[in-house]
Amino acid sequence: MHHELLLALSGYTGSIFVLRNNSIEVAPDLPFLHCNEIALLNRMCKLGTHYKQFQDFIAKYSGKPSLPSTEVPKTTPENELKDGLYIRALCVGLDSVLDSYRKVLLRLEQEVLRDVHLPLSHIQQALEEFHPVFTELSVLLDQLIARRVHGCHLLEVLHHRSVCGIPHVRDTILQITQICHCVMYKQLTAWLLHGMLLDKYKEFYIHQVPRQVEEEVKAQDVASLNTPDIPDKQLQEALKLTEESSSSESCQWSFAINPGMLPSYIPTRVADKILFVGEAVQMFENKKQKSSSKYRGSILQAQEEEFSSDFYRLQQQSMFSLPAFEESIDKIRGCVAQHLWTLVVEDSDLLGQLNTLKDFFLLGRGELFLAFIDHSQHLLRVPPTPTTEHDVNVAFQQAAHKVLMEDEALSMFKLTIATKPQSKTAGKKPENVGQTSGWSSLGMAFSVQWPLHILFTQSVLDKYNTMFKFLLNVKRVQLELQQCWATQMQQKHHMSQRWDANKWRLRNNMAFLLDNLQYYLQVDVLESQFTALIQKIQSTRDFEEVRFAHDQFLASLMAQSFLLMKPVRHCLNEILDVCHSFCTLLMQSVTMTAREISYMERIAQGFNRQSSLLFKILSGVRSHQTSPHLSQFMLRLDFNKFYSQSGGLLGSFTYRGTSTQDQNKSS
Repeated sequence: MHHELLLALSGYTGSIFVLRNNSIEVAPDLPFLHCNEIALLNRMCKLGTHYKQFQDFIAKYSGKPSLPSTEVPKTTPENELKDGLYIRALCVGLDSVLDSYRKVLLRLEQEVLRDVHLPLSHIQQALEEFHPVFTELSVLLDQLIARRVHGCHLLEVLHHRSVCGIPHVRDTILQITQICHCVMYKQLTAWLLHGMLLDKYKEFYIHQVPRQVEEEVKAQDVASLNTPDIPDKQLQEALKLTEESSSSESCQWSFAINPGMLPSYIPTRVADKILFVGEAVQMFENKKQKSSSKYRGSILQAQEEEFSSDFYRLQQQSMFSLPAFEESIDKIRGCVAQHLWTLVVEDSDLLGQLNTLKDFFLLGRGELFLAFIDHSQHLLRVPPTPTTEHDVNVAFQQAAHKVLMEDEALSMFKLTIATKPQSKTAGKKPENVGQTSGWSSLGMAFSVQWPLHILFTQSVLDKYNTMFKFLLNVKRVQLELQQCWATQMQQKHHMSQRWDANKWRLRNNMAFLLDNLQYYLQVDVLESQFTALIQKIQSTRDFEEVRFAHDQFLASLMAQSFLLMKPVRHCLNEILDVCHSFCTLLMQSVTMTAREISYMERIAQGFNRQSSLLFKILSGVRSHQTSPHLSQFMLRLDFNKFYSQSGGLLGSFTYRGTSTQDQNKSS
């Protein structure tokens, strides 16, 4: 019976120990066994049941995972796990922790052969330490299957189960975790040192996101990454194959953090560093592979061997150490960030590029856009046609040559016309020409040169374009008001009608508001923020700090220009539309009919309503420390307290009689 028991403990059944309900138990109705002996044997047989479960799990998932095929993938049954490198590493770790159990069974078998009268209590005592371990491992496997854990999420489950008060159980889980960490460290080595994402089974916490490409990067066989002692020759061969497959413009792909795969004991800040380093190394290596590239050095300054040794030492540690792990990541990040700073700031003349962007997107060359507005006014005041974009670019080049703009800077920019311009305010009155004209669909495109594309991403260029549209709209309306003033000067000696004084007073108030808005945007926002950005770039040699400063610069521009504050943005857009309608009416009609005078009165009422609303919004938040830029703008408008004393009205006008201000004077 002792031999039958040892076989049952090894997962094999016989005549005495049988399989009932997926559990190895003593066969019923055996007359030579006492009930207490049956209870003792059944308790020991639980180890055999667990051991059989472990062996079945290892046999099922330790095989070589099949590569993803081009055929339609078959759905994985709910009671099975997906193939992958981490589940194979788990099988390797599980098999390694069972070695001690097998050794105990071998020793017991030798003792049984020497002493046939060996008591069951001796076998029970020898196997007692495995009960809590096997119970915990069984719960672990059940949890993995129930939750269908895949990839690095397995590390999170192991980390959670390792928080245990039983030392032997904790050490067992940590031993398995260490082996599973070997896969992660090899993926990290390939990603951080070579820029290769060896993750064909979607298991890593860095994943690839396509940017609307027609073909995917060819999958490579990296199944050898499952073993902790992978030869360096095999790793180099896998890297070589992956490099060849991804050498074609990897900028068509972007990378991001997969939160579902990121273990909780790795902070997001560390994952961001891992993402940044891998993207930078991949970008540089792909560029270096081109024969025409002048960049032949290593972005890691030939320190790959040192960094690889650091990861190997981390791999040998029995417990994961976040300080040591982050220190190794920081060493690589510091090296990459400094090299990128030199590459972007010095070699690619980042400061010159920023000044060029400021000249075009932020209207730094005001004379250029004054000439452009003058050249393209007849093209963009009507709805766009298929030829509008070409004609506008011709007008833009003519304006640039008129102000002696360099062709090199001009070649990097191109004006665009949206095919389907989206109106910001639906249901507008038909008099509002600005919403249906080409101005509402005008944008600008910038040709980004390598390696500045890592700083000037598409989302960054979209923010620049948003600023460009807003600033150009302000500049255009301001110029129209100035042209109205020129018309006023030409007509001041003519016999004025009854409503002329109010008309020109309205234009003056509009110009006052627009001039102060323009001064605030150019001086208080653009120049001050741009100066702070340049100073930050010149005071550091870390590319990440440069990128953070640039992102902060754009965020400040958007916030201080009220593009992120919906009430103020909507109010300013309404004021610009009203001013544009006023200028359009004034320039088209020298002598106004009664209908046009009525329309002018509605324009005045709209301007008064929106300017009063703007004053109330600014007054309500200007004292708050969270919006100091609103206080600055309010100071520009209300420097002499006229705005405040008039109750937020720049003026109240009535065109069918005398104005309110005239009535006050007569009284």
